[in-house]
Amino acid sequence: MKHLLHRLRSRFSKPVSHRQHWETVYLSKAPTEVSWFQDRPGLSLEFIAASGVGKAGHIIDVGGGSSNLVDYLWQDGYRHISVLDVSEPALDHARLRLGPVAGHIDWVVGDITEWQPERRYDLWHDRAVFHFLTDGKHRAAYRTALNRALVPGGHLVIATFAHDGPKRCSGLAVRRYSAETMADELGPGFQFVDAAEEEHATPTGHRQKFLYCRFRRVRAS
Repeated sequence: MKHLLHRLRSRFSKPVSHRQHWETVYLSKAPTEVSWFQDRPGLSLEFIAASGVGKAGHIIDVGGGSSNLVDYLWQDGYRHISVLDVSEPALDHARLRLGPVAGHIDWVVGDITEWQPERRYDLWHDRAVFHFLTDGKHRAAYRTALNRALVPGGHLVIATFAHDGPKRCSGLAVRRYSAETMADELGPGFQFVDAAEEEHATPTGHRQKFLYCRFRRVRAS
C-alpha cells in the first residue's frame, strides 16, 4: 500500500513543463484577463519606432502570445512580422482577433530555450519572457537563440520586471533587472541605447513596475 501511494504521489507531482503551464493559462483565461494584458503596448511601440528599423525590416515578438503588439505593428505598416510563443492557444487568440491579416504573419510555436531560428531578424522584441528564466542554463539558451537570430547591427527591445518589481508572476518565480544587470546578462556583444520604467496596471488593478531596455547588437557574441 505504501509503495502504491508513493507511485501515485510521484506520478501527480511531476513538474509541469513551460508549455503545459502557459497553455493552461491561456485555456483558462481570456487574453484580456491575464495580468500582462495591455490594450495598447505604447512603450514597446515607442522603442521599436526609435530603433529606426524600416517598415520592410523583419521583426520578431518573442513570447508574443495573444499580445496586441502585432496588430499595431501591422497598422503602422510593418509587413515582416513573426510572433513566437510556447503556447499555441495563445497564438490562436491572436490569429482569431486579426482575421484575414493573420495570414500575413509568421506564427511560430516554440520554447525560446529550445528554438532554432530559421531566418534572421532586424529587431527582436520581448516583453516579459526573459524574467521568467530563473535558471542560468535557460538564459544561456535564450542568448544563443538571440545571437543566432538577430543580425549584426540589429536592435533588441526587452522588458522585464524592474529591480523593485514583483517577485512572482502567474504562479512562477521571476528575476528582476536594472539596466546595468540586463547589460551584464547580454554581454559585450550588445550596446546599451536607452531604458525606461513603466508602472503597468493589471486587469485586476495591481501595479507592476517594468523596465524596458533597448540595445543594439554591435558584434558577434
